[in-house]
Amino acid sequence: MAVTFDDILAMAHDSIRAQHAFAMYAKPGQNAVTAIFQRDDKTHPVDFTQNGFIFSSFTGDRQFFIPNDASETGSVEIPESAAPPLTNPSPSFTVKEKKAFEALVKKAIAAIATGEMRKVVLSRRETVTNHTDFATVYTRLLLAYPAAFRYCWFHPQTGIWMGATPEQLLKTNGKTFNTVALAGTQQFIDTEHVLWLDKEKDEQQFVTDFIAEGLRNETTELTFSEPYTARAGNLLHIKTEINGTFANESSLEKAIEILHPTPAVCGYPKPEAQKFIRENEGYNREFYTGYLGETAKEACDLYVNLRCMKVEQNSAHLYIGCGITAASDPKREFDETVNKALTMKKVLS
Repeated sequence: MAVTFDDILAMAHDSIRAQHAFAMYAKPGQNAVTAIFQRDDKTHPVDFTQNGFIFSSFTGDRQFFIPNDASETGSVEIPESAAPPLTNPSPSFTVKEKKAFEALVKKAIAAIATGEMRKVVLSRRETVTNHTDFATVYTRLLLAYPAAFRYCWFHPQTGIWMGATPEQLLKTNGKTFNTVALAGTQQFIDTEHVLWLDKEKDEQQFVTDFIAEGLRNETTELTFSEPYTARAGNLLHIKTEINGTFANESSLEKAIEILHPTPAVCGYPKPEAQKFIRENEGYNREFYTGYLGETAKEACDLYVNLRCMKVEQNSAHLYIGCGITAASDPKREFDETVNKALTMKKVLS
C-alpha cells in the first residue's frame, strides 16, 4: 500500500463511513505511522498466532482483533509540516468532581488500612467539548508525544479511541521478552532530576514485585534494571525495565493473563483491587487501562491503554487515574488526575 500520510487519514475517514475497523499507530521514538484497514465489516476472533492488531478492555471481556490477512496495511512517514498547533489548556473541573474523587480516595485509604489491599488504582472520566476533526487530533498526538505509543483505533462496536501511552505491557521475540514497571507521577518542570516520595517509590515497587512474582515460574531468566526517572510528555514516572526468557511450556496468552492488569493500572493484590474498583469507581472504564498492539506468531508488541480518550461527535471522554496507597493524600491524588488530563487536552480544540 504505497500511500502518503494524507492518504492514510482519508482512508480512516472512509473506513468510518463504511463501518470497517482500522488501527493507526506509531511506536515510541519512530517517525512513521503503520496503518491496518480491515476490508470487511466482520468481527474477527482474537488469534495471537496471526499477524494483526488487538484492542482489549480493562476487564478482558471485550476484545477486538484486526487480522493483517483481512486488511490493507502500510507504513508512512509523519511529515512535520502536518502538525496543527497545539492548544494551551488550563485545568478545568467542577467542585462536585473534585469532592467525589477525593471521597473515593479516602474510602480506598480506609480499606488499605484494614489490610484489605496494599494498593488500588482509581480513575475518573472527564468529558470535554471538542470540535476538532479526529484526524487533526491524531496528527497533533503523533507529533506532540514522540516517546509514546500513539494510536488511533476504530471499530463499529467500540467507536473511535486514541491515545499516547508510555507503558509497555509486553514485547516478545520468540522466547525472549521485555516489559516495564511504571508508576509514580510528577509534573515535568524543566528537569528530570527530581526527588521521589516514599509513597511513590513504594507504589512503583508494588508493580515490580508483582511482575517478578507472576513471571518467575514461567521463565528461565528474569533481570531488572535499577529504577529511574522517565519522562512521558509533561509527566515524570519511576520506571524499571524487565527482561526475561520464557520457559518452553509458557505461552504468550498465559503471560498476558498473568501481567494484565498490573498493579500500575489495577492494584495489589489484584483480586481485591479489582473488586474495590468494580464496586466503588462508579463508571465503566471500557478500554481505558486495557491493552493494545501488534500480534504475531513469533513476536508481539503490546501496550497498556493509558493517556487515552474516546472521541464522539463534539466531545471527548478523557480517562485519568492514579495509584492509591496508605500514604496517599486525597487532594494530591486529585491534582495528579488534573495534570494527567492536560496530556490529552493539549491536542483537542
